[in-house]
Amino acid sequence: MPHSTAASGHASSSARDPFPMPSSGPPAPGIAATSALQCLEHILNDAVRAGASDVHFEPMAQRFRVRLRIDGRLQEHRDVPLPWRDMLVSRLKILANLDIAQKRLPQDGRLVWREASEPVECRVSALPTLHGEKLVVRLLDGAKVPLSLEGLGYTPAQYLALTQAIARPHGMILMTGPTGSGKTVSLYSCLRRLNDTSRNIVTIEDPVEIRLPGVTQVNLNERAGLDFATALRAFLRQDPDVLVVGEIRDARTAEIAVQAAQTGHLVFATVHANDAPSTLARLFDLGVAPFNLSSTLLLVSAQRLLRRRCPAGCEPRHAVHSEAGSPDLCMRCHGSGFAGRIGAFQVMPISATQAVNIAQARSPHELAAQARSEGVMTLRESGQWHADAGTVAQEDVDATTPV
Repeated sequence: MPHSTAASGHASSSARDPFPMPSSGPPAPGIAATSALQCLEHILNDAVRAGASDVHFEPMAQRFRVRLRIDGRLQEHRDVPLPWRDMLVSRLKILANLDIAQKRLPQDGRLVWREASEPVECRVSALPTLHGEKLVVRLLDGAKVPLSLEGLGYTPAQYLALTQAIARPHGMILMTGPTGSGKTVSLYSCLRRLNDTSRNIVTIEDPVEIRLPGVTQVNLNERAGLDFATALRAFLRQDPDVLVVGEIRDARTAEIAVQAAQTGHLVFATVHANDAPSTLARLFDLGVAPFNLSSTLLLVSAQRLLRRRCPAGCEPRHAVHSEAGSPDLCMRCHGSGFAGRIGAFQVMPISATQAVNIAQARSPHELAAQARSEGVMTLRESGQWHADAGTVAQEDVDATTPV
């Protein structure tokens, strides 16, 4: 039985697809299991092999459903026999170092799952519901993520603006978007380009999702008093060249990050916002002084993930028949018509005019209008660029990118 243990991975340098396809076939919901522990093992192994990002264990009135999120879409995987439900939940909570006696409050934990001897870090969230505890396991399989700016989905103009910004010796670069939009992959692709023996790069994250040799990485530990703000203060005494803040979520963190960018450091951070202009409004709401922000901000990059069309040209649910005549699903997309994902980006460099607008705390609408006048593509326009190239489906663009 796999167990929770410390492990480390390494990042691939392939530039073809930052959100890789599963190398084996789709999960088989009919796999036999003779116990709850074997059932859990089958489910997590299937999820890893299928390239799932999340596994949902969902208690319902008459069933215990398991769903996998693959390429951004949830799909049913199997049902767990009801007599096994409590034992499976307890085992998963033990592996994640959660309190199995606490069933009335949410809990968060971590574990390392070993599938075919390869360690996969997982984040586990437990939530009490009407019919029992729902658990969601996020698979942080950073070792299989290629880190290359060229393969993420930036248009040529966006790629040029981003590479010019990260080449600057100091200032702030923000990555923004909702949870699961690929911000970490984009961020680490930038770090990989900067990672050489001449730079001291330090990161604080919650948790560290991708291991990058040569970079000093720190996991957030709020129980021990190690929060973003505390870590940032310590980083500034470590002679850093590049600072990475996993997420700006409070006024103290935002203030210290801006001060670091003002004092000769290149600072990367992520922020939860809808698009690039609204990111600035979010920072204003956190109490960042507009003048300080205007003097340090280099670029804001917002993003969404879109399903990439199968490179074999398969249509959804299309079956490829073998010579023997039996149906055989495409090995790339398994009949879904999609394989992996690609980013749609809104890359907003901060021009002199835009910096004046920021210093004056202009509204997101006014900032967006200025960005449009400077040729900045919206997320919808970036997605449309991919759809016109045949890389993604039009319906995914319409459903995923804001108007």
